[in-house]
Amino acid sequence: MNQYSPILARVFSAFILVRVCNACLLFYLVLYFTACQPHAHTDASAAYQDWEVYRGTAAANQFSALEQINTTNVQQLEPVWEYYSGDAGERTTIQCNPLIIDGVMYITSPKLAVVALDAQSGEEIWKFVPEAENTISGVNRGVTYWREGEDKRILFTAGYYLIALDASNGEIISSFGSNGRVDLREGLIYPAEDLSLSATSPGIIYEDLIIMGSATGEGYNSSPGFVRAYDVRSGEMAWVFHTIPQEGEPGYETWDWQEGEWYGAVNVWGGLSLDKERGWVFLATGSPSYDFYGANRKGKNLYGNSVIAVDAATGAYIWHYQVVHHDLLDYDLPCAPSLVSITLDGEEKDAVVQPTKMGYLVVLDRETGEPLFEMEEQPVPASDIAGEEAWPTQPYPKTGFYTRQTLTEDDLRTFSTGTDDDPLEEYGKYRYEGRFTPPSIQGSLGMPGTWGGGLWGGASVNPHTEVMYINANELASINKIRPVTVRDEVAVMDDQPDAEPSRSLGQNLYELNCSACHGADRQGIQPSFPSLLEVGERYEGEKIAGIIRNGNGAMPAYSQFSDRELASIVLFLEEGAESMENTSLSSSEKQSQRYVTAGYNKFMDKKGYPLSKPPWGSLNAIDLTTGELKWKVPLGEIEELTEMGIPVTGNRTFGGCISTAGGLVFIGATTDEKIRAFDAETGEELWQATLPAGGYAVPATYMVGGRQYVVIAAGGGGRGGTPSSDAYVAFALPEQE
Repeated sequence: MNQYSPILARVFSAFILVRVCNACLLFYLVLYFTACQPHAHTDASAAYQDWEVYRGTAAANQFSALEQINTTNVQQLEPVWEYYSGDAGERTTIQCNPLIIDGVMYITSPKLAVVALDAQSGEEIWKFVPEAENTISGVNRGVTYWREGEDKRILFTAGYYLIALDASNGEIISSFGSNGRVDLREGLIYPAEDLSLSATSPGIIYEDLIIMGSATGEGYNSSPGFVRAYDVRSGEMAWVFHTIPQEGEPGYETWDWQEGEWYGAVNVWGGLSLDKERGWVFLATGSPSYDFYGANRKGKNLYGNSVIAVDAATGAYIWHYQVVHHDLLDYDLPCAPSLVSITLDGEEKDAVVQPTKMGYLVVLDRETGEPLFEMEEQPVPASDIAGEEAWPTQPYPKTGFYTRQTLTEDDLRTFSTGTDDDPLEEYGKYRYEGRFTPPSIQGSLGMPGTWGGGLWGGASVNPHTEVMYINANELASINKIRPVTVRDEVAVMDDQPDAEPSRSLGQNLYELNCSACHGADRQGIQPSFPSLLEVGERYEGEKIAGIIRNGNGAMPAYSQFSDRELASIVLFLEEGAESMENTSLSSSEKQSQRYVTAGYNKFMDKKGYPLSKPPWGSLNAIDLTTGELKWKVPLGEIEELTEMGIPVTGNRTFGGCISTAGGLVFIGATTDEKIRAFDAETGEELWQATLPAGGYAVPATYMVGGRQYVVIAAGGGGRGGTPSSDAYVAFALPEQE
């Protein structure tokens, strides 16, 4: 049967009806021909059947108009198929939001294979496995789909490559870029071989362009995070927007430039949103590097931590709003903003709604970038670190909050989890002077912390009710930094290319690039970041080098290291630091001092439970017409604490939610490995199911053959710290007999 068979069948039916009612013929033909156009989707009709774009629509609203599954029958949901990709590994994860188009589902696996499935049965149609030397594994949140006539393409990233596949068979399209691939390290000012980057979130399509952000790392040598557009047919770069302004561009004056310094990051790692009618793409940027110390980048640092409107056809700047000035707390904007129309004081406004890690919404006029929810510049504490100049004020809203904004003594928990930790005593060890307390040698507390407020899972908006749904973490961070004496052995290597690996060089590189996650003492930060103390006993040196260069699990690849640098890091990990008497400087070496974070530590007890009051993880509904919370419920259950008689606390979440016209909010995201459905009006939990592993992803919903499905990746692992899997699970109502 070809694509025209359904049309012919309906035409035949129409002519039968002529005998009954000639007057109905024209209406019948118009109705059925319109319904049968092959993939002639508008945004509205696509929402009823398919899930065509990452986060549901180009507006990043994570909403579906499907309502077959609703508040009256969601309790009957049951799993109808499971798919396992077969490539789960140690600490791997899946954060993919599947695309479903014309009955075919497109997904990615823990080791970044792209797979096409029959969306009705879960049966594999084709599978593309990227070359092993480009990537082992990593974080990938999905793919991008483009079509014109019979030319249908899947575009996705593996390592630092953007790859184009034929959507019908999974074969690489050799005419795209160089043999089907574009090297995303090219065109970023610095030499490509000195850069390491990937794209954890999919690009977005505007006409014949794919617009790409990137994940750049957060160290002193991070790649610049420029946003670029590529021709979907040829792979040629069409435009670039400099998120770090270059000389002569607006915003350049907001940096105190220092000769010889490396300027990186300010990247868009959480995806993009698109206003098709205006032809504008919206960027939400992260912080400049280094994340926690900015003496080498004094100033406001545009366009760091900003919402930016850019012409999607040309990359031309339209407007920006900076959410954090001179960020010192890793307060990246974690996801693309949602584009919605909201009613304010009786007037409908096109808005840009940006969730933040700080636990509040920034709501802007889509045409001008001016705040629709009032923002006020308020004084914030100064830094006490040598050379640092924290910006004296930060913009702060009066409404739109979905986490607490303080961590006072009154915000400490009053129950014990069975340890001898005293929350008040622990609290007294750290600096805390309210919001935006900068990092310190002593250690400063930050609430809701680097994993808190909103994350990359974004938010869901019901455009009819003007309500936004978002899951949040409230896990206070300990923002502690320490000085590192940097030995400039890279200069020696340039003069002596055959120089032997050096443990002291390896230690310096580890401290500058790895200690944030694995700790200065290499003991890790459990459960998210493993200890490296015995890595030399578990793996051969070649295996360790491969993990560093290619990534592993949720760990990104560090492809920028030279062979000598990589060997030096391996030597340090295998043998530890050299004694001080063996590390004297040669006459050709120099040394300098940098500050690095002492690790992504949280304000927790010995069992890993927060010392602040619950909820530690929550699902929230916000009325966008007022900015007020409609409801807030804990998200995730810790059985050990429940069995101790402690009410449900919620727990850290990694993923996001979707809402539907059926009055439901679906979300996985929790470390208790459940997927749940909530009543969108009240927040009441109506249904839950246990997954094969943690569902640290955004679900999708779609309809095939008259049946609505909900699907989620259940990959576990990653920062959730739970066992890894390679599963996708689809749910539906029982079929009617």
